[in-house]
Amino acid sequence: MLEFSSSTQSAETADAPCVVVGVFDSALGGAAAEIERAGNGVLSRLRDGGDFGGKLGSTLLLHGVQGVRASRVLLVGLGSRADFDALNYQRACSEAGKLLKSLAIESALVFLPECEVRGRDAAWRVRTCALAIDHANFRYTATVKPNGSRTQLKRIELAGAGDSRTALEQARAIGRGVEFARELGCLPPNICTPAYLAERARQLADEHSNVQLEVLEREQLRELGFGAMLAVGQGSSVPPRLIVLQYRGGNDAKPFALVGKGVTFDTGGMNLKPTGSMEEMKYDMCGAAGVMGAFLTAVMLKLPINLVCVVPTVENMPDGGSYRPSDVLTTYSGLTVEVLNTDAEGRLILCDALAYARKRFEPQAMVDAATLTGACVIALGKHASGLFSADDALAGELLAAGSESLDRAWRLPLWDDYRNQLESAFADIANIGGKSAGAITAACFLSRFAEGTRWAHLDVAGTAWDEGRKGYATGRPVPLLAQWLMDRAAQQ
Repeated sequence: MLEFSSSTQSAETADAPCVVVGVFDSALGGAAAEIERAGNGVLSRLRDGGDFGGKLGSTLLLHGVQGVRASRVLLVGLGSRADFDALNYQRACSEAGKLLKSLAIESALVFLPECEVRGRDAAWRVRTCALAIDHANFRYTATVKPNGSRTQLKRIELAGAGDSRTALEQARAIGRGVEFARELGCLPPNICTPAYLAERARQLADEHSNVQLEVLEREQLRELGFGAMLAVGQGSSVPPRLIVLQYRGGNDAKPFALVGKGVTFDTGGMNLKPTGSMEEMKYDMCGAAGVMGAFLTAVMLKLPINLVCVVPTVENMPDGGSYRPSDVLTTYSGLTVEVLNTDAEGRLILCDALAYARKRFEPQAMVDAATLTGACVIALGKHASGLFSADDALAGELLAAGSESLDRAWRLPLWDDYRNQLESAFADIANIGGKSAGAITAACFLSRFAEGTRWAHLDVAGTAWDEGRKGYATGRPVPLLAQWLMDRAAQQ
């Protein structure tokens, strides 16, 4: 990720390859006013000539502005000052980051944090700006031939927001967690297997002395009774793993628990997915990547909490040993499940992991994240993750964390009315509930295995990756979960 630091330099005299200033569509202020004055009205001439009017998200790169020491000045449109809110600020920072990524420079000085945002303080502006620019500059290189020796952006200085040490520390930790999740999500499934996820968890534990790791393999899972998880993985030649990370940063308080779906490739099993929808199923482990990334953020920030991260990880493949529709599985909790569709596998590995985390760790709150249902994508699109919880206080905490981090979620019902769709004549519960309310019935299924615990479910099927052949994993819900953990730590 990029390196971030604060700066007290002025836009006019800064010795930097590029200075980035925000421009509203009306009056000029701050760094923009400095550039205007030093350049003898350069911004007014651009506005009068129709070349740059400050439209939100627009950018214009200027070279050799007279009176300005920096060789480049990047103008970023902020739109109307009256309409300038948190989302518009993040968009402006993101657009600046995209253009900076295209330049052959190693560093830039960014004045966007000086721009006032309704309801947000200077620390939030610094952190959000850093994360937006870092996100825009993500580069996937693991399986791509390097593109020559072109100079790339490495460092960003942020100016105009006073003392920003804490905000920058948070940005570094959250940014590293997001990058960790994005790298895992983007890897191809022949590399990112359950064994690989376990190895990355081992590296994380080796790098931090206050982190402990356990990896449970097939025989141990069989002895413990992980019947649902083992069934999903039995059609693959790659053995399943249960990854358990523990961080002790608090006293003897009960831990918070994060649980993430880690299906490293999902063919659908015997209910095989059609051509045209399977190639993106390497992203079906983004819930696992997200909770591991949030765990890493908490560790880097040394939050004064205790935290566990449980990741069930498998491949869902079809062969002669695969589990079948109409199979009845005995789960870790003892409940039996009738399999009506082998492509509803995520809830099967999660139900064992949730019950295990609940029983072993007795967490004070437990949140799972999963690319669980296409129904959630239909309901909410790519903008909001689906949030389900019977605990109003916990749901409120997560919604607030999503609003603060701009990694937003939207709460959907978890009413008992939907449970009858999961009734089975041959088991305690069926693994799907029919065509209607698919995201809700999936959450209702999971709720059976978290009973007695403050629990919430995040369906990130629409938010965990960008669409298209060149789409990347987004790293969501790392920002939301990291903010939630930071909020919990602040209340300890």
